[in-house]
Amino acid sequence: MPELARQIERFLDELRRENVSAHTLRSYASDLRQLLDYFTPPEAEPPSLEQLDILAVREWLGDLYRGDLAAVTIRRKLAAVRSLFRFLVREGLVPANYARLVRTPKAPKTLPRVMTAEQANNLLDAIATGKIDRAQLVRDTAIFEILYGCGLRVSELVGVNLEDLDLSGRWLRVRGKGRKERQVPLPSKAAAALDRYLAERKVSGDEQAVFVNPRGGRLTDRAVRDIVKLYATLLAGDPALHPHSLRHAYATHLLSDGADLRSIQELLGHARLSTTQKYTQLSLSDLIAVYDRAHPKA
Repeated sequence: MPELARQIERFLDELRRENVSAHTLRSYASDLRQLLDYFTPPEAEPPSLEQLDILAVREWLGDLYRGDLAAVTIRRKLAAVRSLFRFLVREGLVPANYARLVRTPKAPKTLPRVMTAEQANNLLDAIATGKIDRAQLVRDTAIFEILYGCGLRVSELVGVNLEDLDLSGRWLRVRGKGRKERQVPLPSKAAAALDRYLAERKVSGDEQAVFVNPRGGRLTDRAVRDIVKLYATLLAGDPALHPHSLRHAYATHLLSDGADLRSIQELLGHARLSTTQKYTQLSLSDLIAVYDRAHPKA
């Protein structure tokens, strides 16, 4: 096995030991294997670690630009390679993190499209009333109520275990990014939906996951994305809706109803307030739209 391939596998093994999310691990593995493919041309020897200098990194980055990839995609791939180099520096295998010496492409500042509170409630009500005939309807209703009522990331939702529920106190323990834990209040509708689901939840063995698939094993984040897309397409006519859309709606609607940014930051588990501040921009965009529609001088 080429040295670069071996070190990539060692790095991924370290990420597994650090218990990073399955989604992060898949992304890193995909991006780093693409890096390996680039530096392993057909019928040629891959470069040694010593040859992976600043010029090699710039050459790889230039190839990404020529592929017409979106800036956010290039930023993600560059972040994965920087993490790999940080590991190689720590192991004494390369003298410097050359990936940090190349410029990060600027990503355009785009605001996510957010459902109105009425649209979100109409969707959740349509799911709960059984407009779609599905065997897992009670579970799916609880999933939507938690995603919108608690603002969870999809990885956080599938990671919730029975021990994380406090239905009597109406609290939910969430394990977020960087293995950080936080407590999130459980709204009454979400708690009621969970009660109904847990009464009929069937598991395989001693599975502790709250949300399980028909075989009784832990539900995957991909399965949740498919569930959200199914209901959003059939009930709202919006196949672009995904779990994070409900998280955006949660934060935006809290802000619109008077919640302060610091509180929303805690509820969302954001490490930086600047991440939460994008919801201020969303609210300002809504305010400008109202002005444009209503003011006689607009």
